[in-house]
Amino acid sequence: MKATTRSILLAGVLMLSGCDFLGLADEPPLPLADGTTMKVEDWHGRWLLINYWAEWCAPCRKEIPELNRLQAEVGEERLLVIGVNFDGLTGQRLTDLIEKMDVRFPVLLEDPRGRWEVEQPTVLPSTLVIAPNGRLKEVLVGPHTFESFSRALRLTAST
Repeated sequence: MKATTRSILLAGVLMLSGCDFLGLADEPPLPLADGTTMKVEDWHGRWLLINYWAEWCAPCRKEIPELNRLQAEVGEERLLVIGVNFDGLTGQRLTDLIEKMDVRFPVLLEDPRGRWEVEQPTVLPSTLVIAPNGRLKEVLVGPHTFESFSRALRLTAST
């Protein structure tokens, strides 16, 4: 293969690999409970945990500190934890609840599960595990710990 052809192919692969996570580069930003927004393409290259929680869910209340710790220790360059309030709360009710439950990760106002054709959870907590390439790896059902989340992500110092 000629060097020019290889260069063109390499340039094409590089453009495709970094520009359009899940084919959604032109999608509008997603609103967050704190009034800011998040772009789907910013998820590219990181593990993503999308956690469904509710105030009335006792296991959720135990799991949120585990997710806070996971996000803090792994870091945003490798992992992004995102919450979705199962009850669909918005506005001041949601922000008060986030503060009360000490949720330290972003909480979406819109449920993103349709991107992966996942049904609405019937058990809480439930967590979607999305690989850095944007593909659904698994759905974790029931409460998890820092250690079990780390195993699900296969996190090591080199990942």
